[in-house]
Amino acid sequence: MDLTVLYRGPLASCDYDCPYCPFAKRRDSTAQLRADREALDRFARWATDSGDDLSLLFTPWGEGLVRSWYRRTLTELSRLPHVRRVAIQTNLSCRTGWLADADLDTLALWCTYHPGQTPYDRFLGKCRELADRGVRFSVGVVGLPGHLAAARRLRDDLPPHVYLWINAAEGHTYDDAEADDWTALDPLFPYSRHPHRSAGLPCRTGESVISVDGAGTVRRCHFVHDELGNLYDGSYRAALRPRACPLAVCDCHIGYVHLESLPLYDVFAGGVLERVPSVLPGQGTARALTLTARPVSVVMSRSCPQ
Repeated sequence: MDLTVLYRGPLASCDYDCPYCPFAKRRDSTAQLRADREALDRFARWATDSGDDLSLLFTPWGEGLVRSWYRRTLTELSRLPHVRRVAIQTNLSCRTGWLADADLDTLALWCTYHPGQTPYDRFLGKCRELADRGVRFSVGVVGLPGHLAAARRLRDDLPPHVYLWINAAEGHTYDDAEADDWTALDPLFPYSRHPHRSAGLPCRTGESVISVDGAGTVRRCHFVHDELGNLYDGSYRAALRPRACPLAVCDCHIGYVHLESLPLYDVFAGGVLERVPSVLPGQGTARALTLTARPVSVVMSRSCPQ
């Protein structure tokens, strides 16, 4: 089986305090950090012993890479022959030296720049370090009006081969002029601008894609709460099958990228987890595929600013 797993453990602490982030950030206690480390170690043992080909994305509530156990786990998993991709969402506040021990054919990073939380030159310097090391990564910004100038500057300063994505901001409605500004930076922004109708449509989640929490509870994705079983006793496997989405709409990239009604597995072929398109926007194919994005007349709160 080729299985994609989105893992989110109990970690909830972050070194940033973004005002637009819907996640309740807190300072984790020593006991909470120990529980997160133990949960991650358990998941890593499962992945190491798995007989499936795995693609793994870590989507912590907080910032994982400032914790040594996330850096160690990603490094070790990247070296396993049955792990096709291991990636993590990160604000890139950690040092990059640890990547020297990872298999960079397997490891990738989904990076988010948060203006006001870190000096611009520091973040850009980290991006250039990644590029110099040959790390596969994307960089993104939340599309708030106050972030537009910083996003334009970042696009100009990033290496040309690095994809800059823009996420629609929670609770913000974009008129066409605003949307055009963001689409000029990210031709795939139309996919983020509006929620996607998903009710009754086929989705890869629950079949070849699953979500796992720190206790090993398996769900089809982060946004559908019905349980499919447990990862560690194998009970989830009997529940894996093609299935339609039960929600009215899907408005988060880590959810709607798996909808079979959208062409995003072609757009991001080989880079679905780290959000790296197979053809960079502006080079033809990815730009043309944005024409398939269609708005819906539903407003929802977005649950993943990264």
